[in-house]
Amino acid sequence: MIVRFGAFAVDSGRRQLTRDGVEIHLTPKAFDLLALLTDEAPRVVRKTELHERLWPGTFVSDGALVALVKELRRALDDRDPGTPIIRTAHGVGYACAAPVDREPIRSMLVSRWLVVGARRFVLVAGENVIGRDPAATILLDVSGVSRRHAQIVVGERDAILEDLGSKNGTRIGDNSVKERVTLRDGDQIHMGPALVIFHASTSGSSTDTVPGSVPVESRPTQRD
Repeated sequence: MIVRFGAFAVDSGRRQLTRDGVEIHLTPKAFDLLALLTDEAPRVVRKTELHERLWPGTFVSDGALVALVKELRRALDDRDPGTPIIRTAHGVGYACAAPVDREPIRSMLVSRWLVVGARRFVLVAGENVIGRDPAATILLDVSGVSRRHAQIVVGERDAILEDLGSKNGTRIGDNSVKERVTLRDGDQIHMGPALVIFHASTSGSSTDTVPGSVPVESRPTQRD
């Protein structure tokens, strides 16, 4: 889905925000918040709902949400209190106040997802940061996993795994990931003590995106 408002466009498939065709950088969680607010516009989304959808099953202070809203306002140059893009409903939540136009787009021909224990996480186009950082695309809340442990960059034709300088390393099977590696269906990725299995299929994944923390047992290891 592409959502347009003013000079801006939010492409949920590519996870990309542009202004007059020029890309504007957002952290993964800030993009998630923008996509959520534009998708729900003009409805005011309550803070409790925002917490549940952005950080399911994880306690995060209101300060984290406020920081994301500030990041969005900077990125959108949202400085006019008379005609805000992101409107604050004091004591309630936030809303996208700009008029929006929505247009559907074709989904990727190849679906890619991760399996961690009994849970599945659909990978989105672009960067998918994995780690213990609440701002990560996939929150892997496991001792021994770095805050920003690794990322998988999904393109139209491939998915590339890259270690982000993690303390306990990333491996595919017995091979340490020192450089960018193109993933193949069924690859077993070890991120510290956590086992993550990569899948790709032209028929698509049978499950929905499941954002949030991953309840995986782990052995004691060093932490960042």
